[in-house]
Amino acid sequence: EYEGDRDGEGQRHGFGKARLPNGDTYEGQYEHGLRSGHGTYRFKNGALYTGNYLQNKKHGKGVFFYPDGSKYAGDWVHDQRQGYGEYLYANGDTYTGEWANNKRHGQGTYVYKETGSKYVGCWVNGIQNGPAELIHLNHRFKGRFLNGKPLGRGKFIFDIGCEQHGEYIQPVQEKEEEDEDEPPLPLEPIWKVSEITKLTPWSPHDEE
Repeated sequence: EYEGDRDGEGQRHGFGKARLPNGDTYEGQYEHGLRSGHGTYRFKNGALYTGNYLQNKKHGKGVFFYPDGSKYAGDWVHDQRQGYGEYLYANGDTYTGEWANNKRHGQGTYVYKETGSKYVGCWVNGIQNGPAELIHLNHRFKGRFLNGKPLGRGKFIFDIGCEQHGEYIQPVQEKEEEDEDEPPLPLEPIWKVSEITKLTPWSPHDEE
């Protein structure tokens, strides 16, 4: 069902309201039959998008409310979260930063609601990867991440005014003969301390 403006050829054009066969509804701008310009799209499952469209795709600035209570506000390109945006997750965590192909990608800050900790740094395809800082309530870690885990040189900076330098080392897997069917769980990187100093300006970018 559609009620609204049309062009000379009878195509939806201008402002209109539509109910789609699947129960979704759209209210907003059309250009020659396609959703283009600003509009609000309500999904039957309770999700809602309000923002800009280009030729039926979310494109430009827009806010998407997901059925689980999470929400994304930011840039879209061809229906994908892309550019800069803020995502509020259902558990209360937030991510603010760069996106590509619907994933956290580039520079961004992720805040863990439960602990108050935050990760400030690089992301690749949704995973923490590259130089970053992990900030906790009374100390922080500065170093590099690989596949979501700290790896290599870094330092812990404590609010009392000292630093612990060292590196995260990836332990080698011990082979066990019996369970060959199950792939071993990757071991957590181990922190090895090299020295404790007063505050220094070292950063993970220094080595690049």
